Amino acid sequence: MSTVTYITPRKSLQALLPVVGAELRAPLVQGGDVRYVNLDYAASAPALSAVANYLQEILPYYASVHRGAGYSSQISTSVYENARHIVRNFVRARADDAVIFTRNTTDALNLLARCLPAQGDVLYLDIEHHANLLPWQNVPHRSVLAGESIAQTLEILEEEFELGGVSLLAVTGASNVTGEVLPVAELAALAHRHGARIVVDAAQLAPHRAIDVSGWGIDYLAFSGHKLYAPFGSGVLVGRPDWLDSGVPLLLGGGAVKEVRLDAVSWAEGPARHEGGTPNVLGAATLARAAEVIASLDQETWQHHESTLREFLIDGLERIPGVTVHHLFSDSGSYPGSGSIGVVNFSVSGYDSGLVAAYLSAEFGVGVRDGRFCAHPLLRRLGLPTGSLRASFGLGSGIEDAQRLITGISQLVEDGPQGDYLIESGRWVPVNDFRVFPSWAPNTPGTAGAAPCIVTD
Repeated sequence: MSTVTYITPRKSLQALLPVVGAELRAPLVQGGDVRYVNLDYAASAPALSAVANYLQEILPYYASVHRGAGYSSQISTSVYENARHIVRNFVRARADDAVIFTRNTTDALNLLARCLPAQGDVLYLDIEHHANLLPWQNVPHRSVLAGESIAQTLEILEEEFELGGVSLLAVTGASNVTGEVLPVAELAALAHRHGARIVVDAAQLAPHRAIDVSGWGIDYLAFSGHKLYAPFGSGVLVGRPDWLDSGVPLLLGGGAVKEVRLDAVSWAEGPARHEGGTPNVLGAATLARAAEVIASLDQETWQHHESTLREFLIDGLERIPGVTVHHLFSDSGSYPGSGSIGVVNFSVSGYDSGLVAAYLSAEFGVGVRDGRFCAHPLLRRLGLPTGSLRASFGLGSGIEDAQRLITGISQLVEDGPQGDYLIESGRWVPVNDFRVFPSWAPNTPGTAGAAPCIVTD
């Protein structure tokens, strides 16, 4: 078994902000350990250190909100309601837009699906994450295939709108698979010209770009805290209140009502209508804190950090024989309002994506995502029906993280895996895996290879 070596990065670029877990050590199957490289930000980003510190600050005051007369309840209510104000400013929403806290983006879009007007179809593309595809399948809808370019895709959507009967256009702000950014303002203008509204799935866009709901003409926007460096179980739906105040709540329960009788109910208006039950106060508060920290970043520095990392990673991967970096649109980056965020999708010829991901984790301490990324139609479109690999990064990433991945893929192509791997419970795992879990971590059967991971103190 060969010794792991690393290529010296050609340029230096450090993390832009400190994140929790930045110095986490990952054991290797060949022995020893390395600093863990997290390149799976698009799934769940680590907490910003400032957000984790804020959580510890407010945690002693945590209590039920809105109806509590106690000191801590009053503070918690103030924190929770102020979070709405912070989020509204973060996305530059209109003054009368509703800000509804949800569990995540999926929850927010399902909520909106319950509030659609009786007439009109929802129009969406085949490139959507399942969260912005499945909720619309339960209402009148039309799905169309995106074009080979952004320009062609806009023409396709224009033709569909001209057929009439569309009430809502549902689009992603940035692809969770390839990282390509769509021209949201132009899409909003297209929908409005035909009397429709637009909802934007900003789960990937919000952690990487400043958003202007009002300026871009967005009617509804959804995103998640766990991708915005606040992984504490909260999401948000921001948008025009009329549809939301007329829709039946998705979550029925206390707090969402004006008056309840044994066989009838009068629903509340405003955010309370859709926040039944005890809300996730800490989740909303930390999401808002993350928004404040990100909003304070210098935009030029932020975008330079991300574009430098992305260009470095793509350049390194494309130099390796048999590696293909995947894209959706031929004019991505050149079409006005488009571009790319910190997501790179790729495949390695001759290797199953799951095996590559397991190898990178076990032999290099690198975490990437493999599979179909909850976007099955998009993967079929790319000719990758069994999946591919996704490296994603953000504010806590540096050039050395990208270099470790490049080195791992290079050694895989040159020499193959140094260990043996098998498929167990549908996942590739190392044979005779003796890496250790912390003593407090459950040793889940079927996730550690032929020989279970050892739990140690």
